[in-house]
Amino acid sequence: MTTAEMTSTRLEELLGDDAADLLQHESRGIPASSLHLPGPDFLDRVWLDSDRSPQVLKNLQWLVTGAGRLAGTGYISILPVDQGIEHSAGASFAPNPQYFDPGNIVKLALEGGCNAVASTVGVLGAVSRRYAHKLPFIVKLNHNEFLSYPNAYDQIRFSSVQRAWDLGAAGVGATIYFGSEESRRQIVEIAAAFEEAHQLGMFTVLWCYVRNSAFSIDGVNYELSADLSGQANHLGVTIQADIIKQKLPENNGGYNALNRDGGVYGKTNQLVYDKLTTDNPIDLTRYQLANCYMGRVPLINSGGASAGETDLTEAVKTAVINKRAGGMGLISGRKAFQRPMDEGVALLHAIQDVYLNPEVTVA
Repeated sequence: MTTAEMTSTRLEELLGDDAADLLQHESRGIPASSLHLPGPDFLDRVWLDSDRSPQVLKNLQWLVTGAGRLAGTGYISILPVDQGIEHSAGASFAPNPQYFDPGNIVKLALEGGCNAVASTVGVLGAVSRRYAHKLPFIVKLNHNEFLSYPNAYDQIRFSSVQRAWDLGAAGVGATIYFGSEESRRQIVEIAAAFEEAHQLGMFTVLWCYVRNSAFSIDGVNYELSADLSGQANHLGVTIQADIIKQKLPENNGGYNALNRDGGVYGKTNQLVYDKLTTDNPIDLTRYQLANCYMGRVPLINSGGASAGETDLTEAVKTAVINKRAGGMGLISGRKAFQRPMDEGVALLHAIQDVYLNPEVTVA
């Protein structure tokens, strides 16, 4: 197994004033002992209990043991590059035009030590014969088309499950905008797609995004609240996502905010806020994981947009939060590919070093 290149001292330097709160925190509301935690034996200990076929289990095992610097640890690092559609190719790749070429996307995943690469059917299909056997491909089935005027925000199908299987994908991915007007249609579409993927032997990854402008109240965006994103996760595992991708929570109390001033929305319980969670981001992320059947379905958090000079610190901080909450890893794209390749590789390695560091434990 690869050893971490980042020392604990360097890790504390990057975390700065947050080091003590993140590295020394102990979660009490939902203790680690109640979770199904990542590990080299995760398939035999957890996934094997499910109804997944031997082919699905084989591809899941390849994901966690077959490629990258984290192979065999039970943790995963995935490079996602579908931003050419989601945010426009110009906005995504102008900082590094080399990534207009799908070959360089896969090259970054390989040199960056990732367990898998997730992208569009076009990107992965363009290089599948050269690379599909080298690391797991995850074909993203739907995207937010971002060219119609005025811009609309909806996840629509770009690829079939069969096409993903034909090009050699080990898994498929999809996004649902939970809470949006389109979410009911998306749930039905993706539930059917995931069932077909499992029948063909591929694992499934769901981008569980809460999306509705009404969830921004008094300047606070509750799309990123632990309670609403946690419920999105619970819906995601209900349609048999094998892995949940979720944004890191930034607050809590979305249900409570939407029920102020006579509003009527959803249902919650005050124990979620009084007992199960605190303001510490590790506890908020653990609540997300609890909604993934207490970790039977692993949680990976997204790396977020590139902010420039602070990217390394933000990526490492997110990795620490995810790992200490009991998550399985990070899926980070823009922070890596919107910079020169050697710097992108170094950033991916820094994320992986958090998971390789035995001193960063589950809280």
